[in-house]
Amino acid sequence: MNIAFIGFGGVGQALAKLLVEEKKKLEKLYSLQPVVVSVCDKKKGSVYHPEGLNIEKVLQVVNDTGNVENYPNTPGLIKGWDSMKTIKNSNADMIVEVTYTDVKTGQPAIDHCRTAFKQKKSVVTTNKGPVAIAYKELSDLAKKNDVFFGFEGTVMSGTPALRMPTVTLAGNDISEIKGILNGTTNFILTEMEQGHSYEDSLLKAQKLGYAEADPTSDVQGYDARYKAVILANYIMGGEIVTEDVTCMGITDLNEKMVQEALRKKKKWKLLARIKKENGNVIASVKPELLDENDPLASVTGATNAIMYDCDLAGPIFLSGAGAGLVETGYSLLIDIINYQWQYK
Repeated sequence: MNIAFIGFGGVGQALAKLLVEEKKKLEKLYSLQPVVVSVCDKKKGSVYHPEGLNIEKVLQVVNDTGNVENYPNTPGLIKGWDSMKTIKNSNADMIVEVTYTDVKTGQPAIDHCRTAFKQKKSVVTTNKGPVAIAYKELSDLAKKNDVFFGFEGTVMSGTPALRMPTVTLAGNDISEIKGILNGTTNFILTEMEQGHSYEDSLLKAQKLGYAEADPTSDVQGYDARYKAVILANYIMGGEIVTEDVTCMGITDLNEKMVQEALRKKKKWKLLARIKKENGNVIASVKPELLDENDPLASVTGATNAIMYDCDLAGPIFLSGAGAGLVETGYSLLIDIINYQWQYK
């Protein structure tokens, strides 16, 4: 399997390290022998070799110099290709699309996916934008060209929130999905339960790296809304867009409200809900009061969790990390392994 990285930030490098560290296990258990032929990043430059790159050397060069084009020159090595030229002209079978993407437009990842599929190349990605905005178009295009489209990491990172209901719970009718899909807001609410103000809790989340300098996407519920759209369309068979999802964040909650809920044996959680109603799929993201014995109420800190209401299996609860470089890199590895099973 020849792999081209489009984007080589923290997540791309995390996957590259896993391919190095888990090489023997991947070959022994899954007959997986990935060859990285290209690394292309808007800021770090681009290198391509049809016979493969030494990925350990690539990681070292990026760590030492910040520019992948400082990779040692060898016969056949090509430097300077942009993302589109890499996708079109490289001999990659698999495109790992991990660029920084505008979630509102889904670009440039949507165009990267379109181009790859038209070139009959598979794609794995952790970008929410393409799946939230253009899932039907891209999945149809992938099927038309008989290639793989993997995006496990778009909802709960390495926790298999997408593969579990579609594979392990196959045969169930899932009537509702509800979940804590944003670790930053759950961390903030947990801190507020311990007596801290919203402002102090947000500041701590930023210091620990859970929240961005601009936390708007998290605290206003936008991040969870995109994930709700993915769940609605991929798991529930809906055809909704982000504007269809009622969305409210946690900025109107304060310490007094959180403490009052605790006295009533309840907890505030920012919940995404996706359900079937009168033949339609509807979704919402908003703070909700849960009884303290609700499984989702027990989820603390930056952890994510999700509940599937199944007609045969009953309620199924899944909890795990919803972020982190290793976890997100692992989600790409999950998809690559499943590609191997499906296409090889």
